Amino acid sequence: MNDASYMEQELQSQPGTWQEAARIGAAVATLPAAGQRVAVIGCGTSWFMAQSYAALREGAGLGVTDPFAASEAFLDGDRGYDAVVAITRSGTTTEVLRVLDAVKGRVPTVTIIGDPETPATALSDETIALPFADEKSVVQTRFATTALTLLRAHLGEDVSQAVADAREALAAPLDKEWVDAEQFSFLGTGWTFGLANEAALKMREASQSWTESYPAMEYRHGPIAIAAPGRVTWLFGRAPEGLEADVVRTGARFVCHARDPLADLVLVQRVALERARARGLDPDNPRSLTRSVMLEAPAAS
Repeated sequence: MNDASYMEQELQSQPGTWQEAARIGAAVATLPAAGQRVAVIGCGTSWFMAQSYAALREGAGLGVTDPFAASEAFLDGDRGYDAVVAITRSGTTTEVLRVLDAVKGRVPTVTIIGDPETPATALSDETIALPFADEKSVVQTRFATTALTLLRAHLGEDVSQAVADAREALAAPLDKEWVDAEQFSFLGTGWTFGLANEAALKMREASQSWTESYPAMEYRHGPIAIAAPGRVTWLFGRAPEGLEADVVRTGARFVCHARDPLADLVLVQRVALERARARGLDPDNPRSLTRSVMLEAPAAS
């Protein structure tokens, strides 16, 4: 390994992994078809990608799509789902495995996974493996965005502009104000709300930053009270009318870019990395976190 952290190497590789995911996504036949009712599950970062996928799929008119944190996926009864999509980098996360086991034989499942040599494969009816996007860093970057790119391509989106925008985001200068900011609020609408949640999580994990996330239209209903000089409000996607002016009046920095929102998340990943470095933190090994959360105690030997 060179002097770059795993997190840096992995986030820098995203344009290439997105291109490969787009190729797979456009051809894969195992993901839910149009008209099917779908539950999509994940934990942490994967849950936020589930939120974005659900909003995109419903927005495209392809069927009811409900995102659940795996621990809160109430799928024990007959809720009318035709398929469950699970997103898991490690394939070992306890809550995801419990859901897959609970619905096995009742609801068809397809799991998007980084490491196919894990328990999730045996519990899933179908798997889509993305080993080229798997990661060594605890902090997820490319697996999550690559999984969402695959899903966007399967929904019929042309993601070539997103790939180009990601390359641009990797070369863009980082504003010192972002690295030094006291606090960040990330906002989104529709599918970009999941990205806002993920951006806030990335900042917390990598740099122990104070971050919050909200639907953009809800921000003015209380959370804007936290905006102040030295703080940043970062919006993914188009700004609702009047929002920028409201933020500027607080003295906070308003950030909104024209690039594809998923590519803008790549820029936030870079900011999180630089904030970690500025604080003397190891972004690959964040405090109190492991690469996969496994709740069950190991069996006695």
